[in-house]
Amino acid sequence: MARQKLLEVKNLKQYFQVGRGKVVKAVDGITFDIYKGETFGLVGESGCGKSTTGRTIIRLYEATEGEVLFNGVNVHGKKSKKELKELNRKMQMIFQDPYASLNPRMTVADIIAEGIDIHGLAKTKEERMQRVYELLETVGLNREHANRYPHEFSGGQRQRIGIARALAVEPEFIIA
Repeated sequence: MARQKLLEVKNLKQYFQVGRGKVVKAVDGITFDIYKGETFGLVGESGCGKSTTGRTIIRLYEATEGEVLFNGVNVHGKKSKKELKELNRKMQMIFQDPYASLNPRMTVADIIAEGIDIHGLAKTKEERMQRVYELLETVGLNREHANRYPHEFSGGQRQRIGIARALAVEPEFIIA
């Protein structure tokens, strides 16, 4: 049985303007494939473009050049709002700095359930909360944590909240 490509990154470039006429080539022509069920590691020294590559793959940055194909569809091609929403559900990112990526004004339950709400993945409030409790347990936290705020947790616990948030929408692909 042939392996099925989930993600194809072809000659991806991500450049940033920094001042007059200066350009930082954060990612300069990277190419790789990731297959369904595969774990792929992108390694390199600090500042070499690993996080920028991840952010460009999931469209937090618009690629300067190159292609990103997810299930054969160009991620950076023109998309309707519906297509973008579905793409955002299928591709999730767990950010390096969990504190910066968690809304301090939201409870952990609301942070985790935000994607569930956006994508209509729970029919009732009870189903929504049950899913939140399951996700908390999956990442080693308990249901009592649901009504607390991000600042009340350690760095490791906040990282687990970020993982639960990413898993909540049942993505096909996760960047961590």
